[in-house]
Amino acid sequence: MLHATRPLLAASVAAAVLASSDRLPYRVKAQAQGRLAIAATSSQGLREADQRIDGMLRSGELRLRERQADTLVQGRIVERADQYYRGVRVFGGDSVRQLQSNGLTISAFGTVYDGIDLDPNPAIDADAAARIVQARAGTGLPPQEPELVVLPKDDGRYVLAWRVRSMTIDDLRQYFVDAATGSIVFDYSDLQTQDAVIGKGTGVLGDTKKVSVSTGTPFSATDRKRPPAIITYDMQGNATRAFNILSFAIPPSASDIATDPDNDWTDPSVVDAHVYAGFTYDYYFKRFGRHGLNNADIAIRSFVNPVHRSDLTSLFSTFSFFFVNAAYVGNGMIYFGVGLPPGFTSGGKSWDFTSGALDIVGHELTHGVTDFSSRLIYLNESGALNEAFSDIMGTSIEFFFQPPGNGPMLADYQNGEDVVKPGGIRNLSNPSATGDPDHYSRRIITTADNGGVHLNATIATHAFYLAIEGGTNRTSGLSVQGVGAANREQMEKVFYRGFTQLLPSNATFATARAATIQAATDLYPANATVLQAVTQTWTAVGVN
Repeated sequence: MLHATRPLLAASVAAAVLASSDRLPYRVKAQAQGRLAIAATSSQGLREADQRIDGMLRSGELRLRERQADTLVQGRIVERADQYYRGVRVFGGDSVRQLQSNGLTISAFGTVYDGIDLDPNPAIDADAAARIVQARAGTGLPPQEPELVVLPKDDGRYVLAWRVRSMTIDDLRQYFVDAATGSIVFDYSDLQTQDAVIGKGTGVLGDTKKVSVSTGTPFSATDRKRPPAIITYDMQGNATRAFNILSFAIPPSASDIATDPDNDWTDPSVVDAHVYAGFTYDYYFKRFGRHGLNNADIAIRSFVNPVHRSDLTSLFSTFSFFFVNAAYVGNGMIYFGVGLPPGFTSGGKSWDFTSGALDIVGHELTHGVTDFSSRLIYLNESGALNEAFSDIMGTSIEFFFQPPGNGPMLADYQNGEDVVKPGGIRNLSNPSATGDPDHYSRRIITTADNGGVHLNATIATHAFYLAIEGGTNRTSGLSVQGVGAANREQMEKVFYRGFTQLLPSNATFATARAATIQAATDLYPANATVLQAVTQTWTAVGVN
């Protein structure tokens, strides 16, 4: 999610640095009472980590979630497992191992919890928990199916809780309902057969684009030329219907799909959302061999025009997020705000249709990639890494399709600059330009913004920038010898591999450092420059 004013509130979760060496040895280190972080890349450490993980798999404390062939390093397998306590999943407890085809472990990362001691039988059932959340959300809309979990608390206690994801009037939230008392003990925002034909359309910035659509009377914004269904829905300003669809209360219908009578598309929001979703799919496939958000070609469904700009005064207080925001809401669904009418600003900046920025579209769809891979929890450091990865990939998609430079439809290290003016939303090369930290010592400790998920994302995105372009961090004064713009693909693959295939859901910045160093070693074992750039850049931004 983008967030111009970033007003969200959230509780904090304990986090700590794992280790200070460039190549992390094995650590199973207590970060809070009962919480253990695993980071293993050395031979001795891997034996110990393997023993622990294998033992937990045999006992049922860990259950295999997925085991997939690595798409970037031939002969490697990535294995993810979730922690369970007496049959109940432990929220935030998981492990990820990288294996050779012969079963030898190359690296292991994760967070597991010890000392859990509670009755796994809930006193209230799933239906009761759903009703409690429905009353709290205040929309009258049914939440998604509750999941019984063990919720680790900051003070070392564990609570048996129902995890319920539900839309409110202005947010998408994860609620945790105490399964014994019915009280909400924790919550946080979670706003992550026709023939094909090519038409033309005019985008938000006035450029002409090719649009892959389906034939019919009229033509339909359904892309049949790519493996997944890529569909763009035009809500035509019907805020209530848009809200109900995006909160999963009702499904979209065929009549909601954007159409055009002569295949010369004139709605710029539709054109850019549709074209840029296809570009994003193409980038992930061509760069990483990934088949869409879930690597299995799940449908990508974009929703535009959830409100009319002319309804600003009447609807902004209720549906502000449909004006100055864009968000991935889950299950391959994403919406794009319409911006603000001329003469209106938010945070001192003007806003155009958010689908008009390729890096915004790439950013939001990358939340879907994270949702189907590392599942980085949208809180505190793991949440900041979630946002950082979306900014990193959104920027990388820009450079893949657009020439570098300063100006409309040119690739740079600002996020959203084509539609949010001046300066965009965040800045990878100079985070302080948008008031964000460029160093771990400057991270913002807050309960707002889910613990600073947007505010602190620039620590990691600045590391990505320096690893490519090189330079000196303004806070630490430390210099980085980047791989150079001509070799940006190397860093894109390192960060993609680290964030999607090696990170556990509860990762810290220190874990991200270790995972990307491991990824550099995996991908470029004979190229010391890549490993040096990754190591130097995290040190320069204060993550050790």
